[in-house]
Amino acid sequence: MPRSPDAVDASVGRRIGARRLAMGLSQSALAQRLGVSPQQVQKYEAGANRISASRLNDIAAALGVTPGALFPERPSAAVPVIDDLSNLRFMTATTEGRALAAAFPLIRDRSVRQALAQIAEALAPSS
Repeated sequence: MPRSPDAVDASVGRRIGARRLAMGLSQSALAQRLGVSPQQVQKYEAGANRISASRLNDIAAALGVTPGALFPERPSAAVPVIDDLSNLRFMTATTEGRALAAAFPLIRDRSVRQALAQIAEALAPSS
C-alpha cells in the first residue's frame, strides 16, 4: 500500500512551487513540460501526492535544478519559515527578482553565491 505524503513531501512540493514561480512558469506550463495535468502539478506542490524518483528527476530538469536542490537542507528545515516564503513571493513578483531567483541556483561557485547574497543584503535598506 502506498505511503501517505509526509512533511518532506510537502517541503519538496513547496520548493517546486517556489522554483516554478521564480522562473515565471504557471502550473500549466510546468505540467506541459512534464506531460502531466496541471491538477497533478498542483497536487505535487501542495504535498498531496508523493513524487516518484523518476518524476522528481523530470521536474528538477524542467526547473533547471538538481533533484537534491528540491529537498530541505536539513531535517529540521522540512517546514520553511513563513517569512521566507513571503520574501520569495515578494521577490518573484518583479521581472528582476525572477531573473535573479532563476540565475542564483545555477551559480556553481558557493563563494560567488555568498558574495552576491552579501551585496544584496548590503544594498537593501535595514528593517
